[in-house]
Amino acid sequence: MATVKLMTDTEAEALPAVKAVFDDIRATRKTDFINNFWRGLANDPVTLKRTWESLKAVMTGDTALSPVMQEMIYIAVSVANGCSYCAHSHTAAARAKGMTEAEYGELLAIIGLAAQTNHLVTAMQLPVDEVFEVTS
Repeated sequence: MATVKLMTDTEAEALPAVKAVFDDIRATRKTDFINNFWRGLANDPVTLKRTWESLKAVMTGDTALSPVMQEMIYIAVSVANGCSYCAHSHTAAARAKGMTEAEYGELLAIIGLAAQTNHLVTAMQLPVDEVFEVTS
């Protein structure tokens, strides 16, 4: 159960700041659907706007990473952070942007492997090899 009220479209229409963000989400994503993440954030219009503007800049802006790659990275980070909501929503987004089942299978294998090796290296408290250190 949510810890905040999920704002309805009717409620959003009555708040110009929220309406503006919801309208931009719809226009940017070319859909009428506003998911629960945005509906929950709408309780704080300032945070809603700031978060949407950041997400829009990173995930839809002119970037070197493909839209599918961006979503796959988001899935991996969401899994690592234990965020079921984001893992689900970004898996759906990645599939909608063309992620194949083979790519998803490989992604899951990499996420599982990284989790395992991260825990092993953390348990062993290994120093980072000098060759891996960034020098500019």
